[in-house]
Amino acid sequence: MPPRIVTSSIQALLLCACSCRCFVPSTSRQGASIAPGRRASPLAAATTLDPSAFGSEEISSVEDAPTETKVGILLLNLGGPEKSEDVEGFLYNLFADPDIIRLPAPLSPLQSTIAAFISKRRAPKSRAAYESIGGGSPILKYSNAQADLLVKSLKDRHMIDAKAYIGMRYWYPFTEEALDKIRADGINALVIVPLYPQFSISTSGSSLRVLQEEFARQSNVWGENNFVHTVVPSWYERPGYAKAMADLIQKELDAFTPEQTAEGTADGQKYAQHVLFSAHGVPQSYIQAGDPYQKQIVDCVEKISELLPKEKDGVQVHLSYQSRVGPIEWLRPYTDDVLPELGQNGVKNLVVVPISFVSEHIETLEEIDIEYRELAEESGISNWRRCPALNTDKTFIDDMADMVLEALSEPVQTVTEACVANNVGNIELKEIDERMGISVTGIGGVGAESDLTAQTRLKEGERINGRLAMFGVAGTVLVELLSGKNVLHLFGL
Repeated sequence: MPPRIVTSSIQALLLCACSCRCFVPSTSRQGASIAPGRRASPLAAATTLDPSAFGSEEISSVEDAPTETKVGILLLNLGGPEKSEDVEGFLYNLFADPDIIRLPAPLSPLQSTIAAFISKRRAPKSRAAYESIGGGSPILKYSNAQADLLVKSLKDRHMIDAKAYIGMRYWYPFTEEALDKIRADGINALVIVPLYPQFSISTSGSSLRVLQEEFARQSNVWGENNFVHTVVPSWYERPGYAKAMADLIQKELDAFTPEQTAEGTADGQKYAQHVLFSAHGVPQSYIQAGDPYQKQIVDCVEKISELLPKEKDGVQVHLSYQSRVGPIEWLRPYTDDVLPELGQNGVKNLVVVPISFVSEHIETLEEIDIEYRELAEESGISNWRRCPALNTDKTFIDDMADMVLEALSEPVQTVTEACVANNVGNIELKEIDERMGISVTGIGGVGAESDLTAQTRLKEGERINGRLAMFGVAGTVLVELLSGKNVLHLFGL
C-alpha cells in the first residue's frame, strides 16, 4: 500500500467531514511538526483520502479507503445528583475515587467500605444543600445544552457534522456509558474536552484516567488501528474563553449604580469596584507533586484581567481559593478569609467570579451565592454581585467549536500523553502504555522516554510528600466522620 500524504490537515478535515466542498481558511498553527512517535491529525489518521473524489492535488489516494469519517466530541465533567434519592450513590462514587481520596496503602482495600460509610452518614447534609438550590444539580442540564450548541456551532460556522457525548465522572451518564454510545455510533475521530478550563489531577486528570483504563481494557476496540482520539487537556489560554469571561464580568461591573460607585470611595477608598476571582482549591501537596493547576489559574486570571478596567480606572482584582477542608495546607488565600479582609478594608462594591467552573452547580449556587454572600454582607460589603458561569454564552460556545476544529487538524495528543504531560500518575502509566503499544518517545512537552524516566525519578520525592499528605487527608476524613463536621466542601458539596 503506498504511503498517504496529507500536507494540509485542515483541508483534509474540510474535504472529509463537511457536507459540502467549501474551503475554510485554517485557524490552527501553521507548520506544526509531528514529533517521533506522534500520529498525524485525527482526521488525517482516521481516514484515507481519494483526491479524485474531492479534486485535491495535495492528497494522494490509497487502497482500501474507508467510506466515511465520523467525528465525535466527548465532554467530560464531574456530574451531580439530579434528585434527592441520587445523593448517597453520587457521594459513594466520589469518595471511592482514589484520585480524590487516596488512602495510605494499608487502608486502600477499605476504600469502598469507607466510601459507603461516609456517603451514608453525609447524605442528609448534602441533600439539604441541594434542596437549597432546588433539589438537585443542574450540571447535566447545562452540559447537555453546551453539547447541543457546540454541535450546532460546528455545523453552522464550520460545516462540520459531529456528535457530542457527555461523560460524567461520578453520576449518570458515566464516561463508560458515553464510550458505549461512541462505539455504537461508529465514531472514528474523537476530540476529548474536559469541561474544566484549567487542568488539575483531581478533575480532568481523574476523568482522563477512567478513559485510559477503558482504552487499555478494550484495546481491541479502542486501538489506533480502529479509532483515533485527541485530548484538549486545558484551554484557559484561549482568547475566546478570556473574552467571554471578561464580557460577563464587565456586565456586572456596569450594573453598579452611580450611587453605589460613589459609596465605594466614600471612606477614602482608592478603588470604587473590586473583582474577586474565586477558584476551587486543591491541597498544596498536589501542586508539589506536579499538578499544573495553580499556575494555570494565575495565568488565567491575568489573561482575563487584561481585558478588564485597570486599577487606574478604579477597579482592583483579587484571587482566592474556595472549598478547603481539614488541617492540611491548601492553596491560599482562602475565599472565606479574603471576604472579611475586604470588608474590614472598607470595600463596598464586589463582583465575585467563579473561575474554575463553566456551568452553574452546587459550588456557585450554594457555596458562593448563599454562604459567601452572607459572609460578605456580615463583613460590611454592601453591594454584592456574582458573575454567572459561562453556561451557554455564545462567545464561549463558538470558541469551543473553534477549539474542536483546531484539535481535529493538529497532531493528536492521546489520553496517556495528556496524563504524562500533566504529571498524572507517571509511575502507573508505563504499564498501560505497554499494554496499548503506545510509545512515549517524543511526547510534546515531555521529551524522550529516557528523559521521562529521569523526570519521574526527580518527582519521586515530591510524590512521597504527597502520599504523606494523603495520610493527613485520610485522618481528616475519619476524624470529621466521627465528629460530624462537614467534609463535603472538599468537593463543593
